[in-house]
Amino acid sequence: MNSLNPKVTAVEAAEKQQVWEADRDHFMHPWTDFSTFKETGSMVFTGADGVSIQDADGKRYLDGIGGLWCVNIGYGRKEIAEAVAEQICAIPYFSTFGHHTTPPAAKLAAKLAELAPGDLNHVFYGCGGSVANDTAVRLIHFYFNQLGKPTKKQIISRIDGYHGSTYMAMSITGVKFDHIGFDIDEQLVHHISCPNPYRRDPGLSEEEFCRQKVQELEDKILEIGPDNVAAFFAEPIMGAGGVIVPPKGYHKATLEVCRKYDVLYVSDEVVTAFGRLGHMFASEDEFEIVPDIITCAKGLTSGYLPLGATIFSDRIYEVISKPQAEGAIFTHGFTYSGHPVSCAAALKNIEIIEREGICDHVKEVGAYFEARIRELGELDLVGDVRGRKFMICLENVANKETKELIDPQAKVGNRIADACQKRGLIVRPLAHMNILSPTLILTREDVDFVAETLKESILEVTEGLRAEGYLAR
Repeated sequence: MNSLNPKVTAVEAAEKQQVWEADRDHFMHPWTDFSTFKETGSMVFTGADGVSIQDADGKRYLDGIGGLWCVNIGYGRKEIAEAVAEQICAIPYFSTFGHHTTPPAAKLAAKLAELAPGDLNHVFYGCGGSVANDTAVRLIHFYFNQLGKPTKKQIISRIDGYHGSTYMAMSITGVKFDHIGFDIDEQLVHHISCPNPYRRDPGLSEEEFCRQKVQELEDKILEIGPDNVAAFFAEPIMGAGGVIVPPKGYHKATLEVCRKYDVLYVSDEVVTAFGRLGHMFASEDEFEIVPDIITCAKGLTSGYLPLGATIFSDRIYEVISKPQAEGAIFTHGFTYSGHPVSCAAALKNIEIIEREGICDHVKEVGAYFEARIRELGELDLVGDVRGRKFMICLENVANKETKELIDPQAKVGNRIADACQKRGLIVRPLAHMNILSPTLILTREDVDFVAETLKESILEVTEGLRAEGYLAR
């Protein structure tokens, strides 16, 4: 693992306690677990470099989740800091409403158009992935209104798909756990089942399963009515829903269904873009499709600053760029759309990815990472290891033959994450699963550390579950 900056040391005990209390008492965290937060509070991180992060006590950890799917080029890149500082000194901000721009916003839009597949040549900026998907919905509705098809408004997504936490993006999200206690728009959004090959009916081949899932999309369009369905939202690989890789040919076949009924295809690449699978964009290079819209964020700046983008086709632009009425304008956007400092960070981030050949590195070392983690499928607790390159999920089960889940009260994902953290590795718990999405600059030695630490941790947790009666001996 890379060494942290020696100037980054543990904070004084009093200051650490002050930060911990301020956080507990005033910072409302995303996905807060109130059953424990008020007592345990937060783990405070004070430093980061390369593939590692450091807590307030000075302990180092290999970051196995890349911040949150996003620190693709690793921590401590001074080039990003310098590009950001230079832009702040030049012009830190100006509104892009109407006919105003800044060089970073214009240059980044052109670069994204160059990198995106097909004729996806137009970019609308926001501050993250949720907003990028909300923007896609507004663009799509406006597009069909302009075409004189005002009934085409309904959205289809998938169970266990994740698209964000703003109101519309969470409505499109199909992770039912995330809806508990909240309202979503159930009139506008419809969900079809998750294309998870591991959970398919035992009598179905993967090819048959694929055809079944594709047919389900077509059936849903026909049920709602083709004149009413506007778009289908799909992640190339479903991230927060459990790293679900759909069966081979699924994306091409669902795109063909969408084309048949004039339904726009939105590829949510918030996680998969900018190198995670070894490509700048995965839609075409990994799954052989050119969607109508790609949404992205996270790896766009490697998490150094907030930025998201909705990238859409010439076909859509030609329709929505025509004045809808005398004096009317396209009234959508945000104060920080095309923020020059964030765009400068993104441009430098993309430059680093290209100059250092990070996509090629992912194809090589990411393949090694995938192979090493797949070895853990031999362990009694691990029912499935799925994903590609630096995007992997381990699904833990009570019985590998029946795929029966462990009692949720055991919190097996959390136990494994805690056991890994004790050994200097951060992994993400998700119910009975654990997710890995590390920085894209891991070495083979780093990969070995991750694999060996996970194995030790899973074996330790397995013994504990057996002792407590959650698993048969």
